Amino acid sequence: MEEVAFEFVEEQNPYVNELAVNKLLIQNQVGVTNVGKEILVLNTIESALDTHKMIEDSDVYITVYGGLKARIKQRTPIARVNAVVPFYIDTMGETMPLSDNYSAHVPMVSNVSEREVKEIFPLLKKMNEDAFLKKHLVSIYRNSGGEYILGLRVYAFDVNFGKIELLDTKIRNFKAFYQKALKDKSLDRYKKVSLQFSNQVVCTLK
Repeated sequence: MEEVAFEFVEEQNPYVNELAVNKLLIQNQVGVTNVGKEILVLNTIESALDTHKMIEDSDVYITVYGGLKARIKQRTPIARVNAVVPFYIDTMGETMPLSDNYSAHVPMVSNVSEREVKEIFPLLKKMNEDAFLKKHLVSIYRNSGGEYILGLRVYAFDVNFGKIELLDTKIRNFKAFYQKALKDKSLDRYKKVSLQFSNQVVCTLK
């Protein structure tokens, strides 16, 4: 098989490498040796690449010098689920396996199965897109009542987010509480903070 040059776009972490991609093409018997490049169906190579569980999208083309090049966009994990067989949840809300090449620094999710991924994804998406949440939240636990408990990077208190509903209101309330408590230097005094009720933040002291 003629060598394909790979380019990984968006400066992503290396969840998949060139060796794994080449192996995938060989396993799928994607070769170009006996096929004229002018009639090469590049979609065949793209389809093979897109089957890789770490790849979101690929674009294969012929360079001006006549070589083959593949631009590869990897899938991006935004949470890791601690299960019997651990897995990531990506930016599209789909599950993806862990990588042998790189371990993502993302929030850890516990007591969530694959069937609950769709339920938790709106919260994970908010956490990934919001700089404040991304900085402070490191874990999520789903309790037996279907409520989500958030763990903070620095402070020891848990945040009971409640059900996955009224996300913007709850997040806005939490930010307001956090900033006020930070100003008052009282964040170390709390044992639990509840956002279950849309119009208030309920705090439990140690």
